[in-house]
Amino acid sequence: MNSRKKELESLVNIEDPADLLTYLRNRGVISRDEKLETRRLVGGVSNRTVMVSRQSGETWVFKQGLPKLRVKTDWFCSPERVYREAAGLRLLSRITPSGSIPELVFEDRKNLLLAMRAVPEPHENWKQMLLSGNLIGNHITQFSTLLATIHRESAKEVERLEAEFGDQSFFEALRLEPYYAYTAQQVPSVARFYDALLKETRGHRVTIVHGDYSPKNILVHRDRLILLDHEVIHWGDPAFDLGFSLTHLLSKANHLGDRRHAFFEAAGDYWKTYWGQVSSEGWIEEIEARVVRHTLGCLLARVAGRSPLEYLSPAECSRQKETVVSMLDNPPKTVGQLIREFARRIADLCLKSKT
Repeated sequence: MNSRKKELESLVNIEDPADLLTYLRNRGVISRDEKLETRRLVGGVSNRTVMVSRQSGETWVFKQGLPKLRVKTDWFCSPERVYREAAGLRLLSRITPSGSIPELVFEDRKNLLLAMRAVPEPHENWKQMLLSGNLIGNHITQFSTLLATIHRESAKEVERLEAEFGDQSFFEALRLEPYYAYTAQQVPSVARFYDALLKETRGHRVTIVHGDYSPKNILVHRDRLILLDHEVIHWGDPAFDLGFSLTHLLSKANHLGDRRHAFFEAAGDYWKTYWGQVSSEGWIEEIEARVVRHTLGCLLARVAGRSPLEYLSPAECSRQKETVVSMLDNPPKTVGQLIREFARRIADLCLKSKT
Protein backbone atom coordinates (compact mmCIF):
# COMPACT_ATOMS: atom_id res chain seq x y z
CA MET A 1 0.00 0.00 0.00
CA ASN A 2 2.81 2.42 0.91
CA SER A 3 4.70 1.68 -2.30
CA ARG A 4 1.55 2.31 -4.33
CA LYS A 5 0.99 5.60 -2.49
CA LYS A 6 4.56 6.70 -3.23
CA GLU A 7 4.12 5.70 -6.86
CA LEU A 8 1.01 7.88 -7.18
CA GLU A 9 2.69 10.78 -5.40
CA SER A 10 5.59 10.63 -7.89
CA LEU A 11 3.36 11.21 -10.90
CA VAL A 12 3.22 14.56 -12.62
CA ASN A 13 0.63 16.79 -10.97
CA ILE A 14 -1.23 18.42 -13.82
CA GLU A 15 -2.78 20.98 -11.45
CA ASP A 16 0.72 22.38 -10.82
CA PRO A 17 1.48 24.64 -13.85
CA ALA A 18 5.25 24.33 -13.48
CA ASP A 19 5.08 20.55 -13.12
CA LEU A 20 2.84 20.25 -16.18
CA LEU A 21 5.04 22.56 -18.26
CA THR A 22 8.16 20.53 -17.41
CA TYR A 23 6.34 17.28 -18.19
CA LEU A 24 5.22 18.44 -21.64
CA ARG A 25 8.67 19.73 -22.51
CA ASN A 26 10.39 16.53 -21.38
CA ARG A 27 7.86 14.44 -23.31
CA GLY A 28 8.56 16.47 -26.45
CA VAL A 29 4.95 17.55 -26.82
CA ILE A 30 5.95 21.22 -26.82
CA SER A 31 9.21 22.99 -27.55
CA ARG A 32 11.58 24.15 -24.79
CA ASP A 33 10.73 27.80 -25.36
CA GLU A 34 6.96 27.47 -25.76
CA LYS A 35 4.87 29.05 -23.03
CA LEU A 36 1.45 27.89 -21.93
CA GLU A 37 -1.60 29.28 -20.24
CA THR A 38 -3.20 26.82 -17.83
CA ARG A 39 -6.52 26.91 -16.01
CA ARG A 40 -7.83 24.39 -13.54
CA LEU A 41 -11.36 23.29 -14.37
CA VAL A 42 -13.68 22.80 -11.43
CA GLY A 43 -16.96 20.95 -11.05
CA GLY A 44 -15.90 17.32 -11.34
CA VAL A 45 -15.13 15.19 -8.30
CA SER A 46 -13.20 12.26 -9.74
CA ASN A 47 -10.33 13.83 -11.69
CA ARG A 48 -7.79 16.58 -11.86
CA THR A 49 -8.84 18.52 -14.94
CA VAL A 50 -6.80 21.32 -16.49
CA MET A 51 -7.21 23.38 -19.67
CA VAL A 52 -4.02 24.24 -21.52
CA SER A 53 -3.87 26.98 -24.16
CA ARG A 54 -0.89 26.81 -26.52
CA GLN A 55 0.77 29.64 -28.42
CA SER A 56 -0.38 27.99 -31.66
CA GLY A 57 -3.98 28.63 -30.64
CA GLU A 58 -4.68 24.99 -29.84
CA THR A 59 -6.48 24.29 -26.58
CA TRP A 60 -6.27 20.95 -24.82
CA VAL A 61 -7.93 19.52 -21.73
CA PHE A 62 -5.88 17.22 -19.52
CA LYS A 63 -7.48 14.70 -17.18
CA GLN A 64 -5.82 12.65 -14.46
CA GLY A 65 -7.78 10.26 -12.25
CA LEU A 66 -7.87 10.71 -8.48
CA PRO A 67 -7.69 7.60 -6.24
CA LYS A 68 -10.02 9.29 -3.70
CA LEU A 69 -12.90 11.32 -5.07
CA ARG A 70 -13.55 14.84 -3.84
CA VAL A 71 -16.77 14.25 -1.94
CA LYS A 72 -17.76 14.30 1.74
CA THR A 73 -17.95 10.52 2.17
CA ASP A 74 -15.03 8.16 1.53
CA TRP A 75 -15.20 7.12 -2.11
CA PHE A 76 -12.28 5.38 -3.81
CA CYS A 77 -11.60 4.14 -7.34
CA SER A 78 -8.43 3.21 -9.18
CA PRO A 79 -7.06 6.19 -11.16
CA GLU A 80 -6.24 3.70 -13.93
CA ARG A 81 -9.80 4.32 -15.13
CA VAL A 82 -8.22 6.98 -17.35
CA TYR A 83 -7.28 4.08 -19.67
CA ARG A 84 -10.96 3.26 -20.00
CA GLU A 85 -11.81 6.88 -20.76
CA ALA A 86 -9.22 6.98 -23.55
CA ALA A 87 -10.70 3.80 -25.02
CA GLY A 88 -14.14 5.35 -24.74
CA LEU A 89 -13.05 8.47 -26.61
CA ARG A 90 -11.68 6.34 -29.45
CA LEU A 91 -14.81 4.20 -29.67
CA LEU A 92 -17.42 6.93 -29.37
CA SER A 93 -15.64 9.14 -31.89
CA ARG A 94 -16.00 6.26 -34.34
CA ILE A 95 -19.67 5.32 -33.82
CA THR A 96 -21.30 8.71 -33.19
CA PRO A 97 -21.80 11.64 -35.59
CA SER A 98 -18.71 13.78 -36.20
CA GLY A 99 -18.27 16.51 -33.60
CA SER A 100 -20.21 14.73 -30.85
CA ILE A 101 -17.07 13.63 -28.95
CA PRO A 102 -13.81 15.53 -28.27
CA GLU A 103 -10.74 14.22 -30.10
CA LEU A 104 -8.18 12.28 -28.06
CA VAL A 105 -4.71 13.86 -28.43
CA PHE A 106 -2.69 11.31 -26.45
CA GLU A 107 -2.77 9.16 -23.33
CA ASP A 108 0.08 8.49 -20.92
CA ARG A 109 -0.49 5.36 -18.90
CA LYS A 110 2.61 5.86 -16.79
CA ASN A 111 1.30 9.18 -15.46
CA LEU A 112 -2.36 8.12 -15.51
CA LEU A 113 -3.47 11.00 -17.73
CA LEU A 114 -4.89 11.84 -21.12
CA ALA A 115 -5.17 14.94 -23.26
CA MET A 116 -8.03 15.78 -25.59
CA ARG A 117 -8.94 18.75 -27.74
CA ALA A 118 -11.05 21.28 -25.88
CA VAL A 119 -14.55 22.03 -27.06
CA PRO A 120 -14.36 25.32 -29.01
CA GLU A 121 -15.57 28.56 -27.46
CA PRO A 122 -18.13 29.83 -27.00
CA HIS A 123 -19.87 26.97 -25.25
CA GLU A 124 -22.14 26.48 -22.26
CA ASN A 125 -22.54 23.65 -19.82
CA TRP A 126 -25.95 22.10 -20.44
CA LYS A 127 -26.58 21.42 -16.75
CA GLN A 128 -26.20 25.11 -15.94
CA MET A 129 -28.48 26.03 -18.82
CA LEU A 130 -31.15 23.67 -17.53
CA LEU A 131 -30.83 24.90 -13.95
CA SER A 132 -31.45 28.42 -15.24
CA GLY A 133 -34.67 27.16 -16.81
CA ASN A 134 -33.29 27.27 -20.36
CA LEU A 135 -34.90 24.08 -21.66
CA ILE A 136 -34.79 23.71 -25.46
CA GLY A 137 -36.64 20.94 -27.24
CA ASN A 138 -33.93 20.40 -29.85
CA HIS A 139 -31.40 19.76 -27.10
CA ILE A 140 -33.60 17.04 -25.60
CA THR A 141 -33.90 15.45 -29.04
CA GLN A 142 -30.12 15.52 -29.52
CA PHE A 143 -29.54 14.11 -26.03
CA SER A 144 -31.87 11.20 -26.76
CA THR A 145 -30.62 10.59 -30.30
CA LEU A 146 -26.97 10.48 -29.23
CA LEU A 147 -27.66 7.87 -26.56
CA ALA A 148 -29.78 5.80 -28.94
CA THR A 149 -26.92 5.91 -31.46
CA ILE A 150 -24.36 4.72 -28.89
CA HIS A 151 -26.55 1.80 -27.84
CA ARG A 152 -27.70 0.83 -31.33
CA GLU A 153 -24.32 1.04 -33.07
CA SER A 154 -22.35 -0.66 -30.31
CA ALA A 155 -24.77 -3.61 -30.28
CA LYS A 156 -23.57 -4.39 -33.81
CA GLU A 157 -20.07 -5.20 -32.51
CA VAL A 158 -20.82 -7.52 -29.61
CA GLU A 159 -17.76 -9.77 -29.79
CA ARG A 160 -15.21 -6.99 -30.15
CA LEU A 161 -16.67 -4.50 -27.68
CA GLU A 162 -17.62 -7.01 -25.01
CA ALA A 163 -13.98 -8.13 -24.98
CA GLU A 164 -12.62 -4.57 -24.75
CA PHE A 165 -15.18 -3.08 -22.35
CA GLY A 166 -16.42 -6.15 -20.47
CA ASP A 167 -14.64 -5.34 -17.20
CA GLN A 168 -17.15 -3.50 -15.00
CA SER A 169 -14.88 -2.72 -12.04
CA PHE A 170 -15.02 1.06 -12.59
CA PHE A 171 -18.79 0.91 -13.02
CA GLU A 172 -19.01 -1.03 -9.76
CA ALA A 173 -16.81 1.45 -7.89
CA LEU A 174 -18.27 4.65 -9.35
CA ARG A 175 -21.92 3.73 -9.82
CA LEU A 176 -23.25 0.48 -8.38
CA GLU A 177 -21.62 0.72 -4.95
CA PRO A 178 -22.04 4.48 -4.28
CA TYR A 179 -25.48 4.74 -5.87
CA TYR A 180 -27.26 1.45 -5.25
CA ALA A 181 -25.44 -0.51 -2.54
CA TYR A 182 -24.73 2.54 -0.36
CA THR A 183 -28.28 3.86 -0.68
CA ALA A 184 -29.61 0.45 0.38
CA GLN A 185 -27.58 0.81 3.58
CA GLN A 186 -28.87 4.31 4.21
CA VAL A 187 -32.51 3.43 3.55
CA PRO A 188 -32.91 -0.16 4.83
CA SER A 189 -36.60 -0.31 3.95
CA VAL A 190 -35.69 -0.43 0.24
CA ALA A 191 -32.69 -2.76 0.52
CA ARG A 192 -34.55 -5.63 -1.14
CA PHE A 193 -35.34 -3.44 -4.16
CA TYR A 194 -31.69 -2.47 -4.57
CA ASP A 195 -30.43 -6.02 -4.06
CA ALA A 196 -32.66 -7.16 -6.91
CA LEU A 197 -31.66 -4.19 -9.08
CA LEU A 198 -27.96 -4.88 -8.55
CA LYS A 199 -28.38 -8.51 -9.54
CA GLU A 200 -30.44 -7.56 -12.58
CA THR A 201 -27.94 -4.91 -13.71
CA ARG A 202 -24.98 -7.28 -13.50
CA GLY A 203 -26.90 -9.88 -15.49
CA HIS A 204 -27.80 -7.76 -18.52
CA ARG A 205 -24.87 -7.14 -20.88
CA VAL A 206 -26.06 -6.16 -24.34
CA THR A 207 -24.61 -2.78 -25.43
CA ILE A 208 -22.02 -0.16 -24.60
CA VAL A 209 -23.20 1.82 -21.57
CA HIS A 210 -21.79 5.31 -21.03
CA GLY A 211 -22.41 5.17 -17.29
CA ASP A 212 -22.33 8.94 -16.74
CA TYR A 213 -24.84 10.18 -19.26
CA SER A 214 -25.99 13.42 -17.67
CA PRO A 215 -26.36 17.13 -18.50
CA LYS A 216 -23.24 18.03 -16.50
CA ASN A 217 -21.22 16.07 -19.06
CA ILE A 218 -22.67 17.95 -22.02
CA LEU A 219 -21.31 21.16 -23.50
CA VAL A 220 -23.41 23.10 -26.00
CA HIS A 221 -21.46 24.71 -28.87
CA ARG A 222 -23.35 26.41 -31.70
CA ASP A 223 -26.52 24.64 -30.54
CA ARG A 224 -24.76 21.24 -30.80
CA LEU A 225 -24.44 18.87 -27.82
CA ILE A 226 -20.95 17.45 -27.18
CA LEU A 227 -20.51 14.55 -24.75
CA LEU A 228 -17.68 14.43 -22.18
CA ASP A 229 -16.43 12.16 -19.35
CA HIS A 230 -16.28 8.53 -20.40
CA GLU A 231 -14.44 6.86 -17.51
CA VAL A 232 -17.40 4.64 -16.51
CA ILE A 233 -18.05 3.33 -20.04
CA HIS A 234 -18.53 -0.45 -20.17
CA TRP A 235 -20.41 -3.31 -21.79
CA GLY A 236 -23.65 -3.70 -19.87
CA ASP A 237 -27.33 -2.81 -19.54
CA PRO A 238 -28.46 0.22 -21.60
CA ALA A 239 -31.37 0.69 -19.19
CA PHE A 240 -28.91 2.15 -16.68
CA ASP A 241 -28.02 5.06 -18.98
CA LEU A 242 -31.70 5.83 -19.46
CA GLY A 243 -32.57 5.70 -15.77
CA PHE A 244 -29.51 7.76 -14.88
CA SER A 245 -30.30 10.47 -17.44
CA LEU A 246 -34.06 10.56 -16.82
CA THR A 247 -33.24 11.13 -13.15
CA HIS A 248 -31.59 14.44 -14.00
CA LEU A 249 -34.63 15.72 -15.88
CA LEU A 250 -37.06 14.58 -13.17
CA SER A 251 -34.89 15.96 -10.34
CA LYS A 252 -34.81 19.34 -12.05
CA ALA A 253 -38.59 19.19 -12.31
CA ASN A 254 -38.65 18.70 -8.54
CA HIS A 255 -36.25 21.61 -8.08
CA LEU A 256 -37.62 24.20 -10.53
CA GLY A 257 -41.25 24.71 -9.58
CA ASP A 258 -41.99 27.31 -12.23
CA ARG A 259 -40.62 25.02 -14.98
CA ARG A 260 -41.85 21.74 -13.50
CA HIS A 261 -44.37 20.88 -16.22
CA ALA A 262 -41.84 21.63 -18.98
CA PHE A 263 -39.27 19.27 -17.46
CA PHE A 264 -41.81 16.49 -17.07
CA GLU A 265 -42.78 16.95 -20.72
CA ALA A 266 -39.10 16.91 -21.70
CA ALA A 267 -38.57 13.63 -19.85
CA GLY A 268 -41.45 12.08 -21.79
CA ASP A 269 -40.14 13.40 -25.11
CA TYR A 270 -36.66 12.12 -24.29
CA TRP A 271 -37.95 8.58 -23.77
CA LYS A 272 -40.25 8.65 -26.83
CA THR A 273 -37.43 9.81 -29.11
CA TYR A 274 -35.06 7.15 -27.80
CA TRP A 275 -37.68 4.41 -28.15
CA GLY A 276 -38.48 5.45 -31.69
CA GLN A 277 -34.85 4.93 -32.70
CA VAL A 278 -34.23 1.55 -31.04
CA SER A 279 -37.65 -0.14 -30.92
CA SER A 280 -36.75 -2.56 -33.71
CA GLU A 281 -33.49 -3.69 -32.10
CA GLY A 282 -33.28 -7.28 -30.88
CA TRP A 283 -31.92 -6.33 -27.46
CA ILE A 284 -34.82 -4.01 -26.60
CA GLU A 285 -37.01 -6.72 -25.05
CA GLU A 286 -38.20 -5.83 -21.53
CA ILE A 287 -35.98 -2.74 -21.38
CA GLU A 288 -38.79 -0.37 -20.41
CA ALA A 289 -39.48 -2.11 -17.10
CA ARG A 290 -35.76 -2.01 -16.31
CA VAL A 291 -35.60 1.70 -17.23
CA VAL A 292 -38.37 2.35 -14.70
CA ARG A 293 -36.48 0.49 -11.97
CA HIS A 294 -33.18 2.24 -12.77
CA THR A 295 -34.89 5.63 -12.77
CA LEU A 296 -36.44 5.01 -9.36
CA GLY A 297 -33.13 3.65 -8.07
CA CYS A 298 -31.17 6.66 -9.32
CA LEU A 299 -33.77 9.19 -8.13
CA LEU A 300 -33.41 7.92 -4.59
CA ALA A 301 -29.63 7.49 -4.86
CA ARG A 302 -29.18 11.14 -5.85
CA VAL A 303 -30.62 12.23 -2.50
CA ALA A 304 -29.47 9.37 -0.24
CA GLY A 305 -26.32 7.97 -1.90
CA ARG A 306 -22.68 9.02 -1.86
CA SER A 307 -23.20 11.65 -4.57
CA PRO A 308 -26.31 13.71 -3.76
CA LEU A 309 -27.40 16.38 -6.23
CA GLU A 310 -25.96 19.61 -4.86
CA TYR A 311 -28.73 21.86 -6.20
CA LEU A 312 -31.56 20.15 -4.31
CA SER A 313 -32.50 21.83 -1.02
CA PRO A 314 -33.08 19.70 2.11
CA ALA A 315 -36.84 20.05 1.56
CA GLU A 316 -36.51 18.97 -2.09
CA CYS A 317 -34.33 16.01 -1.11
CA SER A 318 -36.90 14.94 1.46
CA ARG A 319 -39.71 15.31 -1.10
CA GLN A 320 -37.86 13.25 -3.68
CA LYS A 321 -37.00 10.54 -1.16
CA GLU A 322 -40.56 10.27 0.12
CA THR A 323 -41.94 10.15 -3.41
CA VAL A 324 -39.65 7.37 -4.60
CA VAL A 325 -39.95 5.22 -1.48
CA SER A 326 -43.74 5.41 -1.73
CA MET A 327 -43.57 4.14 -5.34
CA LEU A 328 -41.28 1.15 -4.82
CA ASP A 329 -43.90 -1.23 -3.43
CA ASN A 330 -45.80 -1.09 -6.70
CA PRO A 331 -43.57 0.47 -9.38
CA PRO A 332 -45.15 1.83 -12.59
CA LYS A 333 -44.96 -0.49 -15.57
CA THR A 334 -44.02 2.11 -18.19
CA VAL A 335 -41.81 5.19 -18.33
CA GLY A 336 -44.83 7.34 -19.15
CA GLN A 337 -46.65 6.09 -16.07
CA LEU A 338 -43.53 6.70 -13.97
CA ILE A 339 -43.28 10.33 -15.10
CA ARG A 340 -46.97 11.00 -14.49
CA GLU A 341 -46.99 9.34 -11.07
CA PHE A 342 -43.78 11.08 -9.98
CA ALA A 343 -45.24 14.41 -11.12
CA ARG A 344 -48.50 13.79 -9.26
CA ARG A 345 -46.83 12.85 -5.99
CA ILE A 346 -44.36 15.72 -6.13
CA ALA A 347 -47.27 18.12 -6.72
CA ASP A 348 -49.22 16.64 -3.80
CA LEU A 349 -46.27 17.03 -1.45
CA CYS A 350 -45.69 20.62 -2.60
CA LEU A 351 -49.33 21.43 -1.95
CA LYS A 352 -49.23 19.71 1.42
CA SER A 353 -46.18 21.71 2.49
CA LYS A 354 -48.07 24.96 1.82
CA THR A 355 -51.13 24.02 3.92
